[in-house]
Amino acid sequence: MTSDNFKESLKQQADIVRIVGDYVKLRKAGAQNFSGLCPFHSEKTPSFSVHATRQFYHCFGCGASGDVFSFVQKLENITFPEAVRLIAQKLGVPMPKVAFSSPQEAQDAKVRMALLDVHERAVAFFQECLRRPEGANAREYLKSRGLDPEIVARFKIGYAPDSGFLLRDSLRREFDEQLLRESGLFSWKETAGSEPRPASDQPHFDGDLSKPEARSSQPSAIYSKFRNRVMFPIANDQGKIIAFTGRTLSSDEKSGPKYLNSPETPIYSNSKVLFNLNHAKEAIRKLDYAILVEGQMDCISVFAAGFQNVIASSGTAFTELQSKLLGRFSKNVVVNFDPDTAGARATERTLALLVEEEFNIKVLTLETGFDPDLFIRRKGKDAYADALKHSQRYFDYLIERARAQFPARTGEGKVKAVNYLLPHIQRVPNRIIRDELAAEISQKLGIDSAVLRQELKHAAGVRSATQVKSPVDSQITGAERVLIRALASASQISSGSDRTSAREGTDEAFDPARQAQYVLQAERLHEGMSSQPLLEALLQANPEAQDVMELAKTDEDRRLLASILMHEDEELTPETLEGAVRALRRIHLRRRLEQVQQELQRSGRQMDELQALLQEKVRLKRALMDPGMAEEIPRQAPF
Repeated sequence: MTSDNFKESLKQQADIVRIVGDYVKLRKAGAQNFSGLCPFHSEKTPSFSVHATRQFYHCFGCGASGDVFSFVQKLENITFPEAVRLIAQKLGVPMPKVAFSSPQEAQDAKVRMALLDVHERAVAFFQECLRRPEGANAREYLKSRGLDPEIVARFKIGYAPDSGFLLRDSLRREFDEQLLRESGLFSWKETAGSEPRPASDQPHFDGDLSKPEARSSQPSAIYSKFRNRVMFPIANDQGKIIAFTGRTLSSDEKSGPKYLNSPETPIYSNSKVLFNLNHAKEAIRKLDYAILVEGQMDCISVFAAGFQNVIASSGTAFTELQSKLLGRFSKNVVVNFDPDTAGARATERTLALLVEEEFNIKVLTLETGFDPDLFIRRKGKDAYADALKHSQRYFDYLIERARAQFPARTGEGKVKAVNYLLPHIQRVPNRIIRDELAAEISQKLGIDSAVLRQELKHAAGVRSATQVKSPVDSQITGAERVLIRALASASQISSGSDRTSAREGTDEAFDPARQAQYVLQAERLHEGMSSQPLLEALLQANPEAQDVMELAKTDEDRRLLASILMHEDEELTPETLEGAVRALRRIHLRRRLEQVQQELQRSGRQMDELQALLQEKVRLKRALMDPGMAEEIPRQAPF
């Protein structure tokens, strides 16, 4: 099977609603149409649509459009062959050898695939070390944190031995040293007599292990970055291990930080990953909200207690990219960070990002001295469930914080409290909600609401909230829509079952595309219409074309085509098509009649010319009474 044949076969098997639904929460919005919040730009009102039958997506907000391959490629930021491979893996379809568009693309993909393999081997190594005698302290630590063997196995938790060379020697059997350096699992020292070079200056592994320069001439140059640590693997939302966090078991100063995270690599960027999303995403969709905690142990403990919609930021403060990633699955979130001072500051930063992404937010504040992990171990999962039910609105939480830090008994305290809250109000995109919050703050802090609104107006300035643009199709008639649908159906027909030819003695199946093509090419009824560029593009398209959205030449035409195809509520029948043709003929006749009447008003006409124009006017008026007669009226040259 050729690469092109495999791609088309896979595309037919890959239900785009199912694939996109792994990333975007979709709701039924028509007979064949599903809608959701666009994953490619920030929005509150869904403008992203997926057509189940025609197998394409289109966003009426940002204009993103394409098929299942382009969706995965754009969202995962991977090459086209990698997108094909990922979709094939989702469907369990064996992959043939795929071709890349350039040597650089092939090289980058090969390195990423190799690094994923390195991490899978490292996970197995750490898990095996946890089971060995030297992993006794790590097993005891995990037991003390309330993690049973089932949870340890589910999260693939392991142990990195104190030796700096066991992991290196294990992986060297399969992987080149330069690849190991790029994995983020190792550190290295330059040998005596060589010039030290930072990691960024190290030669880049190109995936070719046969090159002499790819082999290390200094086998002892690298050593394990993670030593004597409990290892928590970090997976992407597809479940592929891409990094680690190691929790030290040592207490001496030389052991390094308590938690050590993998550095940035070609497969890992900590600002783009949410810990446990691979396990939590289905529960988040089902329950339509996520629990966001700070640490990985908090996340694992909450998950083990039965709250499977829990996630955590991964080795970094919560980021804008993480909020966008979470928004693919739900726009409702409960933030449950530690109640200490650092946790409160982290909560405030996180709330600011979530507000800007227009999440519906609640805050769960546990008792002083209790993080989620300790709270569940001491008080149990029922107490946590009860606390979760009593989570407070995020602005109630902020107002309480303001009152606690700046008592409003004095004018100075009120000013500080307002200055603390104003930046949070500014970030709220909706003006009505901002006004409601201002009124609430005025009441709770004892401040004149008019004064507060003036301060808010001064601080906020002019906000330009993103507006979803309407499709430019207000000038398109119903008849044009029917003909566009008919022409666009050609790709469906060409890939469908064989049609019986009339030459074989039976009637040919109704082919709306062929009939629309015949009428428009013969009578040119679409000339001068708003949809003429799109109709021309569809008329000139290759009959074997599969991706109908690629036929539109401009963004405006793609927007128009998507708008029409996403609302195919009426079945295309011979009667529907004939009615559209008759309607276009009537429009065409009216335009010709207007031209004739304008010509009759012009002076300087000879008698025979006037007579011809009058006869033409009579014929056109007669034809307007029965548009089917328009075919008998010859087209006139432009006046």
